[in-house]
Amino acid sequence: MESRRRAMAAAAVHALVALSVVTAAAAAGRGGEQPLSRIGIHRTTFAIQPGASIDASPPLLGLEGQDREWVTLTYNNPKPSKDDWIGVFSPANFSDSTCPSESQWVEPPLLCTAPIKFQFANKKNLDYEKTGKGSMRLQLINQREDFSFALFSGGLSNPKLIAHSKRVTFVNPKAPVYPRLAQGKSWNEMTVTWTSGYGTNEATPFVKWGLQGQIQSLSPAGTLTFSRSTMCGPPARTVGWRDPGFIHTSFLKDLWPNFKYTYRIGHRLFDGSIIWGHEYNFQAPPYPGEDSLQRVVIFGDMGKAEADGSNEFNDFEPGSLNTTYQLIKDLKNIDMVIHIGDICYANGYLSQWDQFTAQVEPIASSVPYMVGSGNHERDWPRSGSFYGNLDSGGECGVPAQNMFYVPAENREQFWYSMDYGMFRFCIANTELDWRPGTEQYKFIEHCFSSVDRQKQPWLIFLAHRVLGYSSASFYADEGTTEEPMGRESLQLLWQKYRVDIAMYGHVHGYERTCPVYENVCVAKGGSQYSGAFTATTHVVVGGGGASLAEYAGVRARWSHAQDLDYGYAKLTALNHTALLFEYVRSRDGAVHDTFTVSRDYRDILACGVDNCPTTTLAS
Repeated sequence: MESRRRAMAAAAVHALVALSVVTAAAAAGRGGEQPLSRIGIHRTTFAIQPGASIDASPPLLGLEGQDREWVTLTYNNPKPSKDDWIGVFSPANFSDSTCPSESQWVEPPLLCTAPIKFQFANKKNLDYEKTGKGSMRLQLINQREDFSFALFSGGLSNPKLIAHSKRVTFVNPKAPVYPRLAQGKSWNEMTVTWTSGYGTNEATPFVKWGLQGQIQSLSPAGTLTFSRSTMCGPPARTVGWRDPGFIHTSFLKDLWPNFKYTYRIGHRLFDGSIIWGHEYNFQAPPYPGEDSLQRVVIFGDMGKAEADGSNEFNDFEPGSLNTTYQLIKDLKNIDMVIHIGDICYANGYLSQWDQFTAQVEPIASSVPYMVGSGNHERDWPRSGSFYGNLDSGGECGVPAQNMFYVPAENREQFWYSMDYGMFRFCIANTELDWRPGTEQYKFIEHCFSSVDRQKQPWLIFLAHRVLGYSSASFYADEGTTEEPMGRESLQLLWQKYRVDIAMYGHVHGYERTCPVYENVCVAKGGSQYSGAFTATTHVVVGGGGASLAEYAGVRARWSHAQDLDYGYAKLTALNHTALLFEYVRSRDGAVHDTFTVSRDYRDILACGVDNCPTTTLAS
């Protein structure tokens, strides 16, 4: 009787774990299902098959300092099936992981750590089901631990472990990797954030940096990490958990505007030796208000994808690599990147954050890579998020707040302002309340009201969810064209402070409105706007890489341009009176939509609809 009760309790708890993972994956909703959530790792059984094997070579990676390497797998299964698959695990001894206790009545599952990636055994091995033999190449990145490969039968839902490889490791798994630049709280400060396996009890992190060709100086770095207990729920707290290592941030101050700098991240071990990362370069930001060419790329919802084709399911994030590669190709013409939420779609599988920082490293190590918070970073029931859904997979904002630096007064709130040359950016957090009377509403108004438009004429509002206008079908299904209480709460501010452009992600595609206020085109949509400010142009640019959305069948008058494809926006401040907007498709780098704004300072001051200041007849 007792054993039966234990068995029933075990089944109930395992079903609960599975349901929470599937529910969180389904909540990924418009971005597609996180591929790793399909694996029922907690249901794994050992079924070692005589004659089955899997081998990986080379066993030692990074002999020349590489942070990523290709591994060749060869495998054999005497009883092959089309459902056989290979999982990549890190740490290598994944079967020794300790599962958190779910109940005193239930023994923990055999495996409680999801793989970091997977691929079906018959991928590019068309005769696998006949011969049981196959091979493939997979790319690994340095993620602080060793790796092993496991061959499973039973499909993803009921895995049966039939063979296991020997370990593969990088020469130094703890090496400092994947630096991410971000602008600091002042215009002449650059921050460098990176990841390593070195805690402060083992080494001191620092950055060696200076003007190109001149004497270099050293700046210390702070060190942060987070634990499983800071996660809000599964899978981040259960099968998706992976130790994040240590995250270091250094502040490079008193930069000379527009000068080029070199930098190198490093760790001084307590024996006096130094572990170095690679050397990189960046250009210091322009002085606020400086009249020079300034180019900023903006998009949302990019996610990550695997160069080796693993983890593919249902077009989860098919455009991610195209966007990444196109930005790398055009990097010499980009000064800053702003990724407005839904960053990597880890959805509670922590290994994916390392994968993402490796993917964007060629960009983020060279220009400031600023981020905003989206539903897939923050949302979780009863965690303080404005929306009580499961989209973050239990992360509740913690990895995003630690992996990337933002110049916010409170990084947990994730809203901040940023000056870059002739631009003022006001970055909101739609996953926390923005309505009138809230702390965030006060921040937004202060960000708008405190800018000197004579020096910084281009005022840009950025947020993840659409607080303005969108023709997305999922909004239309709810009888709306925006998030509830979005523009109703903020349109008076946009109009009063003459916000040039408001940009959003969340809807996976591109759409541009006419200059619109209260659902009415105050000016006709076109390719050139000049003279006095009329109304804000709203742009949805959520086609960074995640699976595309759908538009409603009926198109509103305010919808001027649409493109259901992957791409990003590029803003170019030509000078104080001319701004160029371009929408670039990721697959070929072609400009698909564009407009210019020509406006003198007196045009910004000019009186318009609902933005006329009080006057007096007194002389």
